[in-house]
Amino acid sequence: MYKLLWSSFFLILTTFSFAQTEADTLQMTQQDSSIIYSVELRELIIAPDGVYSSEDVRKARLILKRRIFKVYPYAKLAADKLTQLNSTMTKLKTNREKKKYFKIVEKYLEEEFEPRLKKLSRKDGQILVKLIYRQTGSSTYDLIKEYKSGWKAFWANSTAYLFDINLKTEYQPYAVTEDYHIEGILNVAFNQGQLTKQEAKKPIDFENLKEHWSNKTNSVTE
Repeated sequence: MYKLLWSSFFLILTTFSFAQTEADTLQMTQQDSSIIYSVELRELIIAPDGVYSSEDVRKARLILKRRIFKVYPYAKLAADKLTQLNSTMTKLKTNREKKKYFKIVEKYLEEEFEPRLKKLSRKDGQILVKLIYRQTGSSTYDLIKEYKSGWKAFWANSTAYLFDINLKTEYQPYAVTEDYHIEGILNVAFNQGQLTKQEAKKPIDFENLKEHWSNKTNSVTE
């Protein structure tokens, strides 16, 4: 196991532990299939050793879906707690009171969620960073910088790089294929009641997003 010193969202905890490897057990269900096929693009995926089969693509998207279901609740919690934190902070009069309150919240969240977050893999962490941006409108790096310090944000990101995680990563469903698939999986999960819906901080029109990618794919294949 690796110990990654990572202050996530507004330092929801002080230590993340990411497993060095993760075994994803694949067992296709009807619900899995409905989510996967609803966001499938007409695309040809080229690998260094050839072309991925459609089955490989389905499995990859199934793994992505499971990662999303695992980390989305934490991203939603980040947005909820950030709103609550800011609301309470405005009511406190002195910096001492604000600092004390922040420490209480931080300690509670660390004790409550650290054991669960230790089970996340590095790839789970990458998806979580994207979803934190989706739900809060800010990168994890910027949140650490705002609520802690630029110095802590710098060192947190430097450490995260060792695990292939960039805390400055933004969520860009109009530009990044994986982010588009993430949004598609979330959209279906919300509609099916599998995840509690929380709107993106920066509103996303999914129908417009689908049309954007459809046009983009058609222009490539023509």
